[in-house]
Amino acid sequence: MTAGIDTPDRRGRTGLDRHGRDLTGNPRVRVREVELLSCDWYVLRRTTFDFQHRDGRWSRQQRETYDRGDGATVLLYDPDRRTVLLTRQFRFPAYANGHPDGMLIETAAGLLDGEAPSEAIRREAAEETGHTVGEVRHVFDAYMSPGSVTERLHFFAAPYSPATATADGGGIAAEGEDIATVELPFSEALAMVRSGAVEDAKTIMLLHWAALDGPFSPAAENY
Repeated sequence: MTAGIDTPDRRGRTGLDRHGRDLTGNPRVRVREVELLSCDWYVLRRTTFDFQHRDGRWSRQQRETYDRGDGATVLLYDPDRRTVLLTRQFRFPAYANGHPDGMLIETAAGLLDGEAPSEAIRREAAEETGHTVGEVRHVFDAYMSPGSVTERLHFFAAPYSPATATADGGGIAAEGEDIATVELPFSEALAMVRSGAVEDAKTIMLLHWAALDGPFSPAAENY
């Protein structure tokens, strides 16, 4: 008996080795086997599949995929003061891979945990920044690391102001979160991307969107 396959893992899941076996959308891919490697919290699988190349040749390949669920992120912006509200928190993987202290400046974000993306990101924004925002605008979706991670991230933007501050924020202490808010002039935040002070991909994407097609773009009258 194996946890996550025929007995529940610590999150109550079974059948985790079945995911991906019934994929039929691409006739050039034939899934042969799915192995569950780990399900301590998120899920690591190794999938064996046959792939048909453009010249008609078939080859057998293996890929490991890390499934942590889908997520959402939001750029909070104040169009009147021309500021953005970001967060700073410790990210061990970045620290282990060369970041000086692992303290990354980011847009508020989190996993969906079964909620609709717009609902999940309003919750995450309140938990992390203390701001209760109203309607959020969907900007785009993106696969953040499609070579190995299954996560699809939903990107949003929403206005904030001093009036939307309803709590202290800081994240969920019981989950080990210790999140600080960082309010910056938009021009400074964008300059921090250029200087390398902001290295988080989702944050870079949303800041550039804001400059090119969002609240700080030439078409800003639409926001």
